[in-house]
Order: sequence, then C-alpha cells, then structure tokens
Amino acid sequence: MREFGAIHRHGLVRVAAGTPVVAVADPARNAAATIALARQADADGVDVVVYPELGLSSYAIGDLHLQDALLGEVERAVDAVCAASAQLGPLLLVGAPLRCGGRLFNTALAISRGRLLGVVPKVYLPNSREYYEKRWFASGAGQEGAGSTITVAGRTVPFGADLIFAAQDLDDLVVGVEICEDYWAPVPPSSYAALAGATLLANLSASNIVVGKAAVRAQLSAAQSTRAMAAYVYSAAGTGESTTDLSWDGQGTIHELGDLLAASARFTDGPQLVVADVDLGRVRLERMRTPTFADAARYGGEPARRYRTIGFDHRPHGRDVGLRRPQRRFPFVPDTPERLDLDCYEAFNIQVHGLAQRFRAVGGGRDAVAAGHSHGRMVIGVSGGLDSTHALIVAAKACDLLGIPRTTILAYTMPGFATGDITKANAWALMRALGVEAAEIDIRPAARQLLAGIGHPAADGVAQYDVTYENVQAGLRTDYLFRLANRHGGFVIGTGDLSELALGWCTYGVGDQMSHYAVNAGVPKTLIQYLIRWTVGSGQFDEATGALLTAVLDTEISPELVPADAETGAMQSTQDRIGPYELHDFFLFHVLRYGLAPSKVLFLAWAAWRDADAAGWPAGFPADERHSYDLATIERWLREFLVRFFATSQFKRSALPDGPKVSFGGSLSPRGDWRAPSDASPAAWLAELDRGGPAH
Repeated sequence: MREFGAIHRHGLVRVAAGTPVVAVADPARNAAATIALARQADADGVDVVVYPELGLSSYAIGDLHLQDALLGEVERAVDAVCAASAQLGPLLLVGAPLRCGGRLFNTALAISRGRLLGVVPKVYLPNSREYYEKRWFASGAGQEGAGSTITVAGRTVPFGADLIFAAQDLDDLVVGVEICEDYWAPVPPSSYAALAGATLLANLSASNIVVGKAAVRAQLSAAQSTRAMAAYVYSAAGTGESTTDLSWDGQGTIHELGDLLAASARFTDGPQLVVADVDLGRVRLERMRTPTFADAARYGGEPARRYRTIGFDHRPHGRDVGLRRPQRRFPFVPDTPERLDLDCYEAFNIQVHGLAQRFRAVGGGRDAVAAGHSHGRMVIGVSGGLDSTHALIVAAKACDLLGIPRTTILAYTMPGFATGDITKANAWALMRALGVEAAEIDIRPAARQLLAGIGHPAADGVAQYDVTYENVQAGLRTDYLFRLANRHGGFVIGTGDLSELALGWCTYGVGDQMSHYAVNAGVPKTLIQYLIRWTVGSGQFDEATGALLTAVLDTEISPELVPADAETGAMQSTQDRIGPYELHDFFLFHVLRYGLAPSKVLFLAWAAWRDADAAGWPAGFPADERHSYDLATIERWLREFLVRFFATSQFKRSALPDGPKVSFGGSLSPRGDWRAPSDASPAAWLAELDRGGPAH
C-alpha cells in the first residue's frame, strides 16, 4: 500500500530532463555519464529520464557518424546502459545513431530495468544552414508496423515512430517520443502519439543555441503540451558538444498543459538533472472533458489502432518523496507579478465590459442620457464588504466606459440588526468618493414587522439568531433593491461571488442569490481581493478612493446578520462558520476545472498549505495573512465543501442570473460550465475520500 503522501497514489509521475557532459565521439565515456545521471535520478525517485539527441555518440561529429568503428562502440555503450539500468527504477530515453537494413538512423532508445524496450527513429531530418542530417541519416518515416524491428547489441526489438511505452503498474504513464526537429514540423509525430494515448511526451534534442532560440524552443514545448494535452519533457545538448561551428546551452524544460514546471540553468559546466512531478491524472481528465481531442483522433485515423504499445514493469515506490512541482495556494490567482497584473486587468475588464453591454441592452447608456430618458439606472446595495465594493467599482468603470455620469448608479446602504459602524462608514465613504447617487434605507423596522408577522421570537427581543432571522434581513435588502429598480426604471446589479455560489452561502430567490445581472458570479473570493488590490495599485481610481478600498480589504468577511458577541464584541464571521475561503477556492478550482478525486484534492491542498514559510505566495500577498493548515483541518473543510457543493447548493445555481465568466477555472452557470441535478448525493465523493484519504 502506498503512503498517502506518495505522488503515484494520486496520479503524479516524477520526470527529469538529463543533460550529461558530452565527450565528443567517445561512446564509452558518454555511456558512463548517462549511467551516472540515471543513478542520480533513481536516488531522487525519478520515473522517466529524457536525455539529449545522439547523446551516446555526441551530435556535432559530422561524417564520423558514418564510421563503423564509432557505430560499433555506440552499440557497446547501449549494452552498458542496459546492464546498469537493471537495478534502477527510471525509464531511460537515450539518443544514439543506430544501423538498420543498410541505413543509419538517428534514434531514441527506451531502456528499463535491463531491457531495451524499443527504438524510435527521427522522422524529420533538417538539412539546411547548421544541420545536414540527410547526409548521414535516413528518415524514420515508413519504419512502422508489427514487422518493423531493429537489432541492437544482440537485442531484436520493435522499431518505428509508431511506438509508445506504457507502464504496466501506473495507469496514466504512457510515453511518446520524438527527436528535435520533429516538433518543429507543422504536425509533430508526438501529436499522433498523444492521440494514440501517450500522456507524457519526450523530446531528445541537440538544438544548437543562437540568440533568441531558447525562447522559441520553450514556446514550442509549451504549445505542444497545450495542443496535445500532455506533459512535455525537452532535453537539449549542452556542455562538451563540439563547438567547431556551433554552440550549445543544455536547455531542459518540463511543461504540463502549457504550464512551465521546471527549467534548467543554461550554459553550465557540469551535468544537470532538471526534475518535476507531472500530473498525468490531470492530463487524462482534461482530455476526457475536451471532445475536440477525441474528434482529432477520429479525424487522424484513430492512431491508437496503428500505434504499438510496449509495456514495461515500472515498479513504482510507495513512499512519500515530497512534491516537486509548483503548487499554487491560490489557483484562481496567478503567482507571478507579470501574470498577476495582466490577469487582473483582463478579469476586471471582462466584468466592466459585460456590465456595459448588458446596460446598453436594457436601454441605458449615452444615447439614453442624451435623449433625456429617465430609465436605465444601475441599482446596487453597498454593505462596505468585499463583494459589494467590487461590484460598485465595476459599475463605476462601466459608466466611465459608456460615457455617462456615475450618478447613473443608485447605490443604497441598508443597515440591519448587526451592521457594524466600520462597514457602514466604509460604504458611505466609498459611495461619496465614487460620485454615485447614494442613499440609506434602514431595514430594521420592516424586518421587525416581518418577524412579528410570522411569529418569530426575535420580534419580542428573544436572541434567537437562526436562519429565518438572517434571511429576513437578506431577503428584505434584495426586495428593496428590486422595487427601487422598478420605481427608477433600472436593474439590480448582483454582488455575490463564485465562492458563495459554490458553497450555497447566499439567500435564494428574494435574496442575494438573485439579481438582474450577477457581475461577480464568475469571480471567486480570493480573486476579488486581488482585483481590488490591483485597482488600487494600478491607479484605476484616485488616491483617496484607493485608501478606502484598502480599508475594505482589511475588514472581516461577514454577512453582518447576527449581532456581535456580547462578551467579546466579536462580529459574525463567515469563515468561522463555513471554513476559510482560501481553502474552499482551492477545492473549487480542482473539482470544477479538472474533476479531481477528493483524496487527490486533499493531497494537493496539504502540499500547498501545510507550510506557511514555503515559497509560492502570490506577489504582494500580506505577510500577516499567510496561513498554514494541518491535514486534519484541510480534510474537515473539504468534507464541508463536498456536501455543500454536490448536495445542498445546486438548486441555487440552477436558477442563477446572467453574469460573465471570468476565470480559466470556470463558472457555475447552468448555461455554461456546470450543469448538475439539484437532488444529487455527495455519497460517492465522501466515500472516495474515505477510501483514498490518509487513514487508508
């Protein structure tokens, strides 16, 4: 039984791009360097190592490729690597020139536990500028099918570009191989390998370096991992290659579905082993939810029917070797300053332009103002909390975009039984700073009357703060907003966010679940905080307004429906009741975007959140808000999430108003990313967590 912390238990595989120091035209020394890196990889728990192109001979040796003495030494080097691999765990993908049928091929050899599994030849041979491979090598095109074999060092094994290699003891580890120029082709061979089932694609390369080329290679690797929906390991030749006419940088990269997981330090003097854990379970799920992938396989003649799958006994270890991949604590929030600025710009403007378009559609905008029409007002409730603050600044920018005064916005603060002085003051200050038409409606008299009408004890002063007590206030606020919209010919802007919709933390119908346009419905709580920070940092508003927005960020997240504790003065806390939003947003992303099993979500959350001192916090994240959670706490809130998300909240999402999708992580619109029954049971997800969790 594998430990809960073992990566293989959760569909992850450790891969490496290995770059030995090359000895020019010296196969024996190159075999020794290859074996040394293989042993290092084995000690590090690596499952697959990708070496550079023609690594056993070295690449830049010109006509020496056609010397029988050298080619014989290459086969002896293959024999040495195979023998050394018998006691090692990783699958080794090694480059070598090999003879077959009176021709010479540039090949990749798959070696595992003493066995040469098969040989993949290079298909596309460059023959211009720096490279003249057709002078020495034959293309691997046409070398395929059941009868295509090659004999290497006395071993006769499958030969062809139609080979993929599948671990017999790890369901998702299926490896496709191509060589250097292959992935510069309009349709790389790895595309067909992926359509045939390969989840991990490997490129053995000897691409020389010139100014700007490293960026192009990284783009190609990222693009191929995205297009083929795969993990992609690229390993280029480095130190030791002949520099007679060219130079080499030893670039190694590991990508997964377009994301860079690891990259080598280029131009080093010694050998390198760049390691990362790729999530092949995520790759499989992404392909399952993308019909285009299956359509491409059909259009491409179903490559799975013509590809030959070579099985190998991987024997994965069952111990916890840590997690070697960037694991974002906030998957809805980019973790680099460059991406953060761009994504916040895009997210904010998606909301602004979405609202502006809807406002035009209902008869608002510049033309209506010019014509003197009184209809077309934006109506919004402003509490002084995160969500309503963000919706208000989006509305203000929508007015600016449309060229209409911000007084088009009718903003109301509606204090109830538990409204705090700080949030109320923030609401008023913000409405004044933004120049909207602002007013206050005290909902307490109407709430008392309603409570009395239904016979609730709170009407007589009894401290019974139940869901009825809370929803009377939430419902009245929305009721007022809709009637105000009727009176002023406007429409209600929803303020609730994606996180609240996921958890059902909203009042259904005549409550904050309903509006005419739910501008925040595609934005999770953790991203809203960053969007507000971004509007301040990027100068979207004046300095005084920026200070008010910062004050809102420092306020406790609360619905303010229950009076503060009489003894401590502590206000009602949403996160004390339902759990930290930062954890729930993590759960939501991995369940909604990829459909990961709960035990895997728990494992990833534990890896991300168990150490507050570990790197990986988004740029500018406040130091005093950097939390950590132990495994038991994460599991507790994950169970809460699963019940709320799969069982108790769907009916609210099924009646969701219109609103723009914002994040790559998806939305919960019943017309878009999430279509589910309202009467489903969470039993299957809870059972999987019971079976796959740390107790088992």
